[in-house]
Amino acid sequence: MSLKVTILGAASAKPTAGRHPSAQIVNCNERLFLVDAGEGVQRQMFRMGINPLKLSAVFISHLHGDHLFGLFPLLSTMALYGRRMALDVYAPSPFGEILDGFRRYFEQDMPYDVVWHEVDTTQNVMLMENRTLAVWSVPLRHSLRSSGYLFREKAPQLNVDKFKIERYGLDIEQIVAAKRGEDIVLPDGTVLPNGELTYLPREPRSYAYCSDTSFSPRAAEIVSGVDLLYHEATYTDSERKVAGERGHSTAVQAAEVARRAGVGRLIIGHFSSRYKDLQPLLDEAREVFPNTDIAVEGETFTA
Repeated sequence: MSLKVTILGAASAKPTAGRHPSAQIVNCNERLFLVDAGEGVQRQMFRMGINPLKLSAVFISHLHGDHLFGLFPLLSTMALYGRRMALDVYAPSPFGEILDGFRRYFEQDMPYDVVWHEVDTTQNVMLMENRTLAVWSVPLRHSLRSSGYLFREKAPQLNVDKFKIERYGLDIEQIVAAKRGEDIVLPDGTVLPNGELTYLPREPRSYAYCSDTSFSPRAAEIVSGVDLLYHEATYTDSERKVAGERGHSTAVQAAEVARRAGVGRLIIGHFSSRYKDLQPLLDEAREVFPNTDIAVEGETFTA
C-alpha cells in the first residue's frame, strides 16, 4: 500500500528543449490518477512505462494550455486502444464546452464515456471517494479559476494484536468486531477497550498539488500536515513582483507555504523557461524549508 507521484512534466508555459509542461501521475494503491495534462503527456507516459488504459481519473487544475493541451490526444489514443471503461475528468468550467467541441470534431464515436465533473475553484470540498482514498479541491489564486488537489489515503483497517487474541481467547466474531473499532465484552462482563487490542498497521499518507497559484495562506491551511506537497515555484525571489502580477509563486513563497503547513516534504516545479539552471530556485527554497527537492521528469516521489 503506497502513495507515489511520478513527474511527467514540470515546466511552465513557454516550451523548452529539455522540459515538458505540467503533468504527473499519482499512484494510490495501484490506482492511477493523472494530474494536469500538458502537451506531450501521453508520450511521457509511454516513455515511463505507464499504461494510459489504467487511468482511473484525470484532475485538471485550470484551463491554460500548458496544463490541458495534452489531454485530448491522450483521450483519442485510449479510444484507439479500445478503452471501454468511463473516464472521470475533474476540471473547472468551461471545460465541458471544450470537451464537447473535441467530441464533435474529432471523436464522434468514442467507445468510452468521458464524464466531466465541474470543480468549484472557490471551495475546499471532497470531489471523489473510494474505499482507500478521498480527493479534495484546494482553492488557488491564479489569473483565472484554478484548483489544487489534495489526495488523502483513508486509514487502513485495524490489526488485532495476536498476543491479546491468545491472552483473552478471542473468537473470530470478536476479532472482526475489534477490527471494526468496537470494544469487546468478555463472557465475565469485562470490557476490553478497542485501543488495548488493536493498532494501525501504518499511517495513512497524503499528497497535495498546488499549481498554478500565487502565495496563498488559505491553501497552506488546507494542505496542513500532508506528507508530500508539490507547489509551483515559477520564479526566483528576485522576480517576486512579476510572480504576483502573473498569479505565480517564487521558490521562497512555495517554501513558505510548506513551512506554514508543516508538510513532510516539498517538491517544487512549474519553472519558467528563463532558468536553464534550477539550482538557484532549489537553494532559495531550502533556505526556508530544507526538505525540498526539484521536480525531475521521470522521478517518482513517495509520500
